[in-house]
Amino acid sequence: MSGHSKWATTKHKKAVVDAKRGKLFARLIKNVEVAARTGGGDPAGNPTLYDAIQKAKKNSVPNDNIDRAVKRGSGQEAGGADYQTVQYEGYGPNGVAILIECLTDNRNRAATEVRTALTRNGGNLADAGSVSYLFSRKGVIIVPKAGAVSEDDVLGAVLDAGAEEVNDLGEVFEVVSEPGDLVTVRNALQGAGVEYESADSSFVPSVTVALDEDGARRVFKLIDALEDCDDVQNVYANFDVSDEVMAAVG
Repeated sequence: MSGHSKWATTKHKKAVVDAKRGKLFARLIKNVEVAARTGGGDPAGNPTLYDAIQKAKKNSVPNDNIDRAVKRGSGQEAGGADYQTVQYEGYGPNGVAILIECLTDNRNRAATEVRTALTRNGGNLADAGSVSYLFSRKGVIIVPKAGAVSEDDVLGAVLDAGAEEVNDLGEVFEVVSEPGDLVTVRNALQGAGVEYESADSSFVPSVTVALDEDGARRVFKLIDALEDCDDVQNVYANFDVSDEVMAAVG
């Protein structure tokens, strides 16, 4: 998982400063709106909303945009869309398994966009259940190595809270837990005074496919195309890349 996780972390950092910032903002705002609709507009009583708001703020989404999304989602303000969660499964280059999560108010549009992105970039849509068994839902918290935070600090804060592992990914630590323990682990970090960058429920692959430089470029191009789709919220894939390949791909 190290290469895949480092790639995801790098993508996250770049997304804040590159030309797709508008798409990132839209995706984060949609998460806030859906969380408010599902669990109510009070972050104190809705952990999913709390984390969605924190992630939006850490990515410099303006507070006014966040507040309006909460109001739309909770019904305090008109204009909220009826978003539905849809999951698609597919294969990419080199047999890489891909899970695509969408939040959409138009299933036909989402399916068409996902299918087109896959077929134009060396992938194909698969039947439901074809690849999902290769992934497990996990809670994933990213902790930046800010100040004097050490791996022992993170371990000491989270192990008794239900964390399964802490991985050193270079510039950040990755804390993995069961999805049901995500809030408890996040609260434990906060209680210990450890800042976290994001706390999400994610799909983690149980088996990975090692990629060479050419395969990595092709898979990254496909994932970029999928993430360009307006309805796509998250893309998970079971590839692994070495540090050398990551450096070569840039």
